Amino acid sequence: MVEDLKQPTFDIPDDMLDSIQKNIENIISTFDVPEENKMEVIKQINYMYSRTKYLSYTDELTSLPNRRSFDSDFNKEFLRAKRYKNNLTLVMFDIDFFKKVNDTYGHQCGDYVLQNVANAALQTFRQTDTVYRTGGEEFTVILTETDINQSKIPLERFRKTIETLNLEFNGQEIHITVSIGACQFDDFDLDKEELIEKTDMALYKAKNSGRNNSVFVSCKN
Repeated sequence: MVEDLKQPTFDIPDDMLDSIQKNIENIISTFDVPEENKMEVIKQINYMYSRTKYLSYTDELTSLPNRRSFDSDFNKEFLRAKRYKNNLTLVMFDIDFFKKVNDTYGHQCGDYVLQNVANAALQTFRQTDTVYRTGGEEFTVILTETDINQSKIPLERFRKTIETLNLEFNGQEIHITVSIGACQFDDFDLDKEELIEKTDMALYKAKNSGRNNSVFVSCKN
């Protein structure tokens, strides 16, 4: 992805943020100023703290959880599925020829496309599933309690939804498609990095088979 579209990341541990906030509040409480002034400063600090914490887990452009959030959530869901032998399908999709959109219509149009794809994903998947923006034009979805066959209907519905989106930017019609790779976690000897790699390979196959395509695999394939 081009550098201009990258969003800022905040890789600050939560316990460090909490410690910083408490220390600042303690320092302010010692100031020789009216109490209402102290409270106003503390209120502003709490807002900045909340904002920083939000940005550390959220992609600012799309308001989707970011890569850091995915890493944390996926670790938990993977361990849960492995322990209880639950169904779990990992999905990766990205926007086909996204660089061409940026080069042809500009980066603001690229942002517009990303936001619309994110909104379409949120409207397609269940509330129990989580959609993440994990890269420039790359997204990841964790489908809990879902095997590969159960994933086909919503994923194909999403692919067709994107294919038929009526997007318009500055009077220009924008037509986009997505490629999708999905992998079912059914080999419980695998580690999470191998599941991610197999899902990425499925996405790679979808892109190499003409794009605007979905490839579904299992870990045992």
